[in-house]
Amino acid sequence: MKKMKILKDVIALKFKASESEGVILHGEGQQGDYITLELRRGRLQLQINLGSNQYGSILGHTSVTSGSLLDDHHWHSVVIERYRRNVNFTLDQHTQHFRTNGEFDHLDLDYELTFGGMPYSGKPVSGGRRNFKGCMESINYNGENITDLARRKKLDTSSFRNLTFSCVDTHTFPVFFNGTSFLQLPGRRDHNMVSVGFQFRSWNPSGLLLFSSLADGMLELALNEGKVTAHINVTQQKNMRVDIASGSGLNDGEWHDVRFLAKENFALLTIDGDEASAVKTNSPVQITTGSTYHFGGYFLRTRASPLQRSFQGCMQLIQVDDQLADLTAVEQGKMGAFENVSLDMCAIIDRCMPNHCEHGGRCSQTWDGFTCTCDGTGYTGATCHTSVYEQSCEAYKHLGRSSDSYWIDPDGSGPLGPFKVICNMTEDKVWTTVVNNLPAQTAVTGSSRERRTVLQLNYSASMEQVTAITNSAEHCEQHVAYACRMSRILNTPDGTPYTWWVGRGNEKHFYWGGSAPGIQKCACGIERNCTDSRYYCNCDADQKQWRDDSGLLVYKDHLPVSQVAVGDTNRPGSEAKLTVGPLRCHGDRSYWNAASFNTPSSYLHFSTFQGETSADISFYFKTSAPYGVFLENLGNTDFIRLELKSPMVVSFSFDVGNGPVELNVQSPAPLNDDQWHRVSAERNTKEAILQLDQKYKEFRPAPTQGHTRLELYSQLYVGAAGGQRGFLGCIRSLKMNGVTLDLEERAKVTPGVKPGCSGHCTSFGMYCRNGGKCMEKYNGYSCDCTTTAYDGPFCSKDVGGFFEAGTLVKYSLVPEVVAAASSLDEKTVIHNLPIETNLTREDLTFSFSTSTSPSLLVYVSSKTQDYMAVVLHHNGTLQLRYNLGGLREPFTIDIDQRNLANGQPHTVNISRVERDIEVQVDHYPPVTYTLPEASHTQFTLVKSLFLGKVFETGYIDPVLIEKYNTPGFVGCLSRVQFNSIAPLKAALRSRGSAPVSHQGKLVESNCGASPLTIPPMSAATDPWHLDAGADFPFNEERVIPDGVNRNSAIIGGIIAVVIFTILCTLVFLIRYMFRHKGTYHTNEAKGGESSESADAAIIGTEPNFTETIDESKKEWFI
Repeated sequence: MKKMKILKDVIALKFKASESEGVILHGEGQQGDYITLELRRGRLQLQINLGSNQYGSILGHTSVTSGSLLDDHHWHSVVIERYRRNVNFTLDQHTQHFRTNGEFDHLDLDYELTFGGMPYSGKPVSGGRRNFKGCMESINYNGENITDLARRKKLDTSSFRNLTFSCVDTHTFPVFFNGTSFLQLPGRRDHNMVSVGFQFRSWNPSGLLLFSSLADGMLELALNEGKVTAHINVTQQKNMRVDIASGSGLNDGEWHDVRFLAKENFALLTIDGDEASAVKTNSPVQITTGSTYHFGGYFLRTRASPLQRSFQGCMQLIQVDDQLADLTAVEQGKMGAFENVSLDMCAIIDRCMPNHCEHGGRCSQTWDGFTCTCDGTGYTGATCHTSVYEQSCEAYKHLGRSSDSYWIDPDGSGPLGPFKVICNMTEDKVWTTVVNNLPAQTAVTGSSRERRTVLQLNYSASMEQVTAITNSAEHCEQHVAYACRMSRILNTPDGTPYTWWVGRGNEKHFYWGGSAPGIQKCACGIERNCTDSRYYCNCDADQKQWRDDSGLLVYKDHLPVSQVAVGDTNRPGSEAKLTVGPLRCHGDRSYWNAASFNTPSSYLHFSTFQGETSADISFYFKTSAPYGVFLENLGNTDFIRLELKSPMVVSFSFDVGNGPVELNVQSPAPLNDDQWHRVSAERNTKEAILQLDQKYKEFRPAPTQGHTRLELYSQLYVGAAGGQRGFLGCIRSLKMNGVTLDLEERAKVTPGVKPGCSGHCTSFGMYCRNGGKCMEKYNGYSCDCTTTAYDGPFCSKDVGGFFEAGTLVKYSLVPEVVAAASSLDEKTVIHNLPIETNLTREDLTFSFSTSTSPSLLVYVSSKTQDYMAVVLHHNGTLQLRYNLGGLREPFTIDIDQRNLANGQPHTVNISRVERDIEVQVDHYPPVTYTLPEASHTQFTLVKSLFLGKVFETGYIDPVLIEKYNTPGFVGCLSRVQFNSIAPLKAALRSRGSAPVSHQGKLVESNCGASPLTIPPMSAATDPWHLDAGADFPFNEERVIPDGVNRNSAIIGGIIAVVIFTILCTLVFLIRYMFRHKGTYHTNEAKGGESSESADAAIIGTEPNFTETIDESKKEWFI
């Protein structure tokens, strides 16, 4: 049957097999094309190759497997339909659709198409295959009835071998053992040889195959961890025993042949007829047989008993004393005995086919059930259905996570696998970054319009995974830059472009960064500031100087950039350098997709939920109602429902035909608290799970027998369709089997339901730290850090600055400035200023680090002679000075007798209410002081706050001017807050919108951050950690690569060592000259008496202190 250039094939046949291996059909061609359908290990495998090339760049081999346990002596039907590379492979009504590998469409068969075997052709594909053993009928090939043609001898019959036109089934009479069964057969008594044989199949790794009581001992054949073991024990003679084992992995569900022979001083165990791997022993043993052999179970209580009692599986072709057992006679009661066995049948089921383990989970099974191993898949659960990762960076932020790399899984239990992205949690947005492999400034040469250079970009995620991010994102962007010298990029809006890029969907795009789809321009052409006004790109001016066209691509349906084709770098002097940045997206519309149900009869309807064998549902809800149905979907008798049954109980109920099942999770606190709660439910063939707030879980195993498919027909209702126990409240981020339902879009056209939901701060406000205010957004929340001395997405990042000698910050507190500032737009005001100017309460908090004293840290002036000051004495001790009137001299508090000018960060908290002053330094307990009775309690007409130095008109304490104001504070101040004012943050961030000014050089730095109130963090999560690659204004030097300019590096190292030695000597002399002797009482850490200083005692007794200090020390002065 010679065929050439076959574009379409339809092959159909039926078969009944008695063996698990054998070729059913095969055809091949001289060009390497082939098609093979064969049984392998009881499974049907289709292999097809429409062509490969000799260079190996096109590999056409495709292999698909279907079915299991097909050597069961039953008829099975197969249909193979192929059109070009598209194939439908159907076995017993179960169809697999696939597309062949390679690029060719025709099946070139130059030789015969053979059935039942494979003629040897000398090619690798034909070697070592067994012929089919069994029956076939109704063989059709492209409309030709091959069976009929062969019967009527219309085909060449010279190649027929052992072929008959009748189906004679070889009857093996299998026996099925269910774990409580046994089969007893008679044997020759008092004989000196044992000879038994049988075939068995099982999924269990262990079980009793055969037991026989010898005249003086026992014989046991058993399955142990997938191996067959033989054990003989003769009780009256010492050392008379045999223990041998053979085979491995024999619990694979296939038939395995066992032969055991034992006689005087000899035993032989053979598995599957493999004489080469047969195990034998010459142990001295004398055997005298008993009269009976028990197969598959032994439950008698005798002196000699087997280690295992039962077996689950099938046996056939049982031989005792080299005679095939007549099981028909056993069935008729003429010989032997049996109990609980099923004769002439094998009730084996392959529970791993089809494989219920999802996402690449590995299926293993026993006779009664299967188990999925999910290690390394990124999924969990009984069937590896549920993703262990969050759906987006947005979800990680709302778990309180900081910026880092995370694994995300946008479609949850859907087909997309998890992948790693970079999450950047900014103040108002959460950015997701996917990097590519194109180095920045990639040089491109030798390209022309006729032969462009195509640069391929590969991302850290597949195109399908990246598309999932862009589809759900609110905004995406990708920076592109083309640096050129005599290399044109786009030409003119009407001309053919030299360079283009390819985005999602493999579409070419002729616009560049900063422009928009359909506009063949660069950013300068849009902004009308190109180098040459005749062109719309800087590079199109074709100048000899280096030019640059760069900008953002923001049309997210075109992103990401997958290719860039460059076409003008082949002329003399022509050069180009290309940069394509990472894809950056923010927002997750699916995470915040929400609807508000305003009446008990409100509901949304969607198409029927398809979750026959595996279903998962997850969502967030908040309500103040005591009960309500979240969602339900009905069938004839099947259904699925999730509801709030009572204020503290969430219920998940369903029926797949085995009767209703209900899981309830009890919450320790009421759920109708108008806060967000997360519900996730899963139901599969193994189990059902209901989980609340990722803490409380209820589990219910599925029955081992019964229905497993959930068959629904009605629409899916979110809310109660009948109005009974309707839901009142909000539902958001509803996902069913990985698909997010668009609640907002459906709510727009549904009465009683509104899109969106407010009140996110009730659940997430706790993440706003240090007094930050939670601000509601339509799709989430943000932390307003305006009135705090902190920054960052959670108001947890300190804002600090480095003060040089003479640097000062002045913040005006007079009412005129207050009024002016309050008239500005709310978003431009950096700090809320106090309305009153006469204070009876002050709260001052700051951190500092310095090695210089004396100095002034904080000074609050007034229009009178009242003031408040915090200073460092010449010996580094801290002093608080209050002058509120009524006293001849200011009231002073020597806060701490330690030297705090030691270069270490320290935190100071000062609070005054009327006469009571509370002071806390570092982690020491607060200490309370009281103003004298003669002192006034009102801080009258406050005027200004100074940091670092005082420069003020009006009265200033001359002691401060003489001792502390010159040259001023040198070091770092951080997180400075006075009442509701953050003066240092205002000076660094205000850009003129707050009543603040500074003199001298003030540089933002985190060197004053005190680790004493910050828990130790890893560098990856520490908000103070400055990454080596981050933009930082104080250090723009580049690291010299190893081996480059080595002499300069050595000289620099010597100079650094000399300078370091001089500085150490100076520090030692200064400390010696300004030593302070005295006694004092403080709340020191234990161990302080034997330490050199109080700081040493703290470090010695606080294990985390050293680690945190070290983390901060490396960032002091940059």
